[in-house]
Amino acid sequence: WSQVVSEAEKIVGYPTSFMSLRCLLSDELSNIAMQVRKLVGTKHPLLDTARGFVYDSRNNLQMRGLVVLLISKAAGPSTAELSFQHDMVSGIYSSQRSLAEITELIHTAFLVHRGIVNIGELKSCDGPLKDMQFGNKMAVLSGDFLLANACTSLAQLQNTKVVELISSAIGDLVQGIYYENSKSSEENCLTDDIGISSWKEQVFLSHSALLAKSCQAAMELAKHSAEIQDMAFQYGKHMSMSHKLHSDLQPFVKETSSDTMAFSLNSAPAILHQEFRGREAWLKQIRELQEAIKAGKGVTSAIDLCRCHGNRALAALERFPPSEARDALANIVYAVTRFP
Repeated sequence: WSQVVSEAEKIVGYPTSFMSLRCLLSDELSNIAMQVRKLVGTKHPLLDTARGFVYDSRNNLQMRGLVVLLISKAAGPSTAELSFQHDMVSGIYSSQRSLAEITELIHTAFLVHRGIVNIGELKSCDGPLKDMQFGNKMAVLSGDFLLANACTSLAQLQNTKVVELISSAIGDLVQGIYYENSKSSEENCLTDDIGISSWKEQVFLSHSALLAKSCQAAMELAKHSAEIQDMAFQYGKHMSMSHKLHSDLQPFVKETSSDTMAFSLNSAPAILHQEFRGREAWLKQIRELQEAIKAGKGVTSAIDLCRCHGNRALAALERFPPSEARDALANIVYAVTRFP
């Protein structure tokens, strides 16, 4: 994965880790970073989020912006925009680069907002109450700051359809995360009989909508046809679904330390296993769930589903002309659909 991302970054012209750098190095965020240091010694999740921005070894944080840049380069200029090719750098319009930054900022803002803890569920080992309350305030304010920057930049693109697309993606994110949070107290106690169709709907809202609609918006900025816009949307949707499935599968397919890796009972392999076994048998297996899923059909079905979404993403790419950018987009799919 890291190699795929590294090679793709060369194609779009610069490391995507720099995309949010202008914002992250601003005076306002530098001050926020200094404030977050006060949380050192506590277990506030905002600390882990902040560390991830610096030490994320899997490059997952920059994946969305990178895909937006790659799909922009793969599509190239449309016939309607040929007169504006002087505005292109490495085959990408400046407005599309701005859109990639906006996508990253929105994703980062929601990552920060997810670092809000339920004060009522805290334990004494988590840290002093006043520090945890302070951490929550920082998560809310810094997330809002990033989201406000993204919305300001979005307005500066001066494209009504793009504003509508990204705004609706933000709405999808809120809806998806609200659903997740409403189940958070039941994280390891399934009270709802959730099926794979419900899982797909939730994952689209909280993980796929932003990338899918950003890819579509990138095509709109270059004035591509409705067909190309739809293909870009389909690639973003199905690639990110594969990405989430790949992540869900890791505790069950990794050969080392899999016994201790955390996993959610609402992950795809667990839900598919439940469908194969039936609700009652599933509830009886909760205590020995991880081994049961490994031995059942849930893992292989989730792998098949991951590859299915990957194939649909690849099929959408066929509508784009051959190029190294298209190859890089395909390699990203291969990276998240390959299992030991």
